[in-house]
Amino acid sequence: MFSRRSPWWGLVALCLPMLLVSMDVSVLFFAVPYISADLDPSPAQQLWIFDVYGFVLAGLLLTMGAVADRIGHRRLLLIGAVGFSAASILAAYADSATTLIAARALLGVAGATLMPSTLALIRHLFDDPRQRTTAIATWTAVMSGGVAVGPIISGFLLEHFWWGSVFLINVPVMIALLFVGPFLLPAGTGDPGRRIDLPSSALALATLLPVVGGIKATATDGWSLTHGAIIAAGVLAGVGFTLRQLRVDQPLVDLRLFADRRFSTSIWINLIAMFGVIGNAILMTQYLQSVLGYSPLTAALWSLAPTVAVGFTAPASTMLAARFGRPAVISGGLTVAASGFVVLATTTGASSLPALLVGAGLLAAGLVATTALVADHIVGVAPADRAGSVAGLLETTSELGGALGIAVLGSVLNMLYRSGFHSDAPGVDASARESLGGAVVTAGRVGGEAGDQILRAGRDAFVGGLHGAAVAGAILLAVTAVVAGRLLRSQVGGDGAGSAPDADRETATSR
Repeated sequence: MFSRRSPWWGLVALCLPMLLVSMDVSVLFFAVPYISADLDPSPAQQLWIFDVYGFVLAGLLLTMGAVADRIGHRRLLLIGAVGFSAASILAAYADSATTLIAARALLGVAGATLMPSTLALIRHLFDDPRQRTTAIATWTAVMSGGVAVGPIISGFLLEHFWWGSVFLINVPVMIALLFVGPFLLPAGTGDPGRRIDLPSSALALATLLPVVGGIKATATDGWSLTHGAIIAAGVLAGVGFTLRQLRVDQPLVDLRLFADRRFSTSIWINLIAMFGVIGNAILMTQYLQSVLGYSPLTAALWSLAPTVAVGFTAPASTMLAARFGRPAVISGGLTVAASGFVVLATTTGASSLPALLVGAGLLAAGLVATTALVADHIVGVAPADRAGSVAGLLETTSELGGALGIAVLGSVLNMLYRSGFHSDAPGVDASARESLGGAVVTAGRVGGEAGDQILRAGRDAFVGGLHGAAVAGAILLAVTAVVAGRLLRSQVGGDGAGSAPDADRETATSR
């Protein structure tokens, strides 16, 4: 399978940066306390250390996808590898919170150059649509696995080295990419005549940063007029961005692609799927640590267990799509994921680890199968000279979906927690009534039987909130499965078999 000039070696090279970029989303989950002890950031700085990477990444994906289409996807990928390495070194040796925030922002810039370039290069590497489907399924599995592996590697490194080591692991991998990339990846995929519309880039940033930031702030602190105004400002900028795309000759997002219902439906499905992936990750992490009482590293190891299903699901989904049609498999994947949320709604307490792992496994399997086929379709119908822009659009919806998952499921959980917390133990305070984290801190401070009562009340309230959030997730995914199946089949006729990769190839050729 792997000949000397096989495109599969190129895929291996492309999976290296994707693994690191996705890991950097979660690698700080357990490092924040060590960073706080060393750099003493203010509460606002601590939030920025954690969030600025994702904000900048989301805001620049569209622009960097267009830049890749102009200067060449391999060239931008290698430039991004240099930038990612330099920013990682700066972050590892940061001597102040301000420096670390700046380094994390630069990591976001570099990450935005890497993500659309990798997916676009897969489009150029694999001419055969069935091979491309398998390649994108592998790419999707690696990206999903990176988010899960990040906390594991972080926990291991933090037990043996200082917190900067979680950034330094990026450097040797990026150096390896710089060596093998020129030999394994195609050059000459850019169009020098392609122009980058700077006002569109500015409007994209003005849209995504307030929307993502406002949604996450709402999930953390609850709804407020300030958060609503921030989100509204982003939406208003988004309207301006859309209007400009209709007027300029070379837009960042070619809105004509949305005339293909399969394309627009696939974008929507990707957003909902990432809603489920990231929303569940937040719920599971809190449950393992705060309800079951596991240490960070133990919690991370258990959270990795459901991702074993991912390794089998991604390639299996491509074979099933070839036999039964893409619409059926996408709808089935969403249904399986919805059943995972149903299983999570049965969790009860310290004896619920098996149910938690089964539910999370069903979620991971169903959603990875869905996102792999959706990504393949979106890239397959995109014109080759706009592959970077379309990849940037796909990954931007992933970021938005993840932010919505945190906000919506987190808000449901927090609302039910506050209404379900009941304790009149001495020493109970407002923070204990607001979140399980607050209850853990309060219980530790109070101690004794009263502390145990507060902790039990907090855990019971959290489990009740988890049930509600899981039910909400299950309903959303189930409705999406039904609607998506109808919309996708309505474009291919009959039994949906025309949604197999060959049909996508025909669509792309006709453009």
